[in-house]
Amino acid sequence: QVQLVESGGGLVQAGGSLRLSCAASGRTFSSYAMGWFRQAPGKEREFVATITAAISWRGSRIYYADSVKGRFTISRDNAKNTVYLQMNSLKPEDTAVYYCAAGGNGRYYYTKPDEYDYWGQGTQVTVSS
Repeated sequence: QVQLVESGGGLVQAGGSLRLSCAASGRTFSSYAMGWFRQAPGKEREFVATITAAISWRGSRIYYADSVKGRFTISRDNAKNTVYLQMNSLKPEDTAVYYCAAGGNGRYYYTKPDEYDYWGQGTQVTVSS
């Protein structure tokens, strides 16, 4: 069982930055793939970024949605059981509730919500124009 708690959301002007954190409980955090998703009002949950577990000879693999590539950075600190999402150059269309997710086989990354087993409660990000 893994419990996830997001933090770091808030209100920011367009062009600004925010850093989201997702703290995980459980000793198996490092073995899971981790992902960030977002959901705007009236829309389906949307993939943002994912990161695999670290493989000694390769490190972690990362994949981003095209809409955030070059602006957002996902990272994980297994010593702190935490995954981060650094969001730069924010746009009004980035406004959504952001969710952290864990699950799957840590050797792979996943882009669909139903591929994840555990979810946080979400944190609101609002970008004003």
